[in-house]
Amino acid sequence: MSTFTSFFVIFASSTIRQMGNFSFKIISWTIGLSILLGIKANAEYHDDVLGNGYRCNIIHQPDDYDGAVVCAIVKKPTLPNVKRAIIYTHGYNDYFFQSALGDSANAHGYNFYALDLRKYGRSSLPNQDPFFCKKMDEYFADIDTTIAIAKAEGNEQIFLLGHSTGGLCFSLYLNERRENAHVDGLILNSPFLDWNLGKVAESIGIPCLSFMGSMFKKMKAQGASGTVGGYSQSILKEYHGEWDFSKEWVKIYGHPKRAGWIRAIHHGQKKVQKGMKIQQPILLMSSDKSVEATDQWNEAYHRADVILNVDEIQKFGAKLGPKVTPCIIKDGKHDLLLSEKAVRDEVYRTIFQWLAKQ
Repeated sequence: MSTFTSFFVIFASSTIRQMGNFSFKIISWTIGLSILLGIKANAEYHDDVLGNGYRCNIIHQPDDYDGAVVCAIVKKPTLPNVKRAIIYTHGYNDYFFQSALGDSANAHGYNFYALDLRKYGRSSLPNQDPFFCKKMDEYFADIDTTIAIAKAEGNEQIFLLGHSTGGLCFSLYLNERRENAHVDGLILNSPFLDWNLGKVAESIGIPCLSFMGSMFKKMKAQGASGTVGGYSQSILKEYHGEWDFSKEWVKIYGHPKRAGWIRAIHHGQKKVQKGMKIQQPILLMSSDKSVEATDQWNEAYHRADVILNVDEIQKFGAKLGPKVTPCIIKDGKHDLLLSEKAVRDEVYRTIFQWLAKQ
């Protein structure tokens, strides 16, 4: 399915709303095209690496500065007579592997889509530097495409669920698209709304690196650590966690961060911190505490955010729009959905209770 045809569904539906009674023929044509797009999209799905009924659709996007670009959409078959969907996207150095999330969405009566953003996970290509971007809006085409496919497959209500960098990305997207976003709500799982580096690094170091990133975008600002960090140890089954995932798609020893990427994140976070006007209702979730991670294992890593400052998540998250519902999850990890079972059960209850009110 091409990016153009994906965009068409969104554009046409917006146009129809504006044209009123003169739009009968356009409505008929758009509905027909939507059906055709849904059939075509389904035909392009193949069995996903997760198994268990999950399917994957690789979408070719226009080339960028590194060459070919794709994004990957993962889902289970559309539920009969269900017209509401959740679209999930991941954090930095991450991809969708939490099949329990999609299973839970289906069990609660939602169709489920997960988006591996360009240069992440299933969307990684040999010509690319993993996770790199120059601007956060590079991801907007991937989001537009996923929403268009979800709409073409019969979903009338769309809720976005973003973790960490994905939460920042979805927030920027909704603030930019406003009423044209075709989204009914936003769920944020520990969104990356500020760095967690200390006052000096954040007030001097990050702005300096961001400035350097305007000229030397691929300059290495931070190398890989060479050790498995506390967060990875807390979630990986072979260490102290419960989860298996691809070590090709998640670099457990880290990956070099480029000045251009830091600039993209910095500029996105500044927009959030100045205040946004997202009109959709927002569920803002974070752990109740943060701890500093070291290379030495600490049991506290199981019950805290070791990546971001939870106070800053709540502080800046409150600035996203007028309809923010804050929620503190006791003993949650950075990815709340990877917390210990009793905690993640509470996260799921929180999400679906909030959704039921929308």
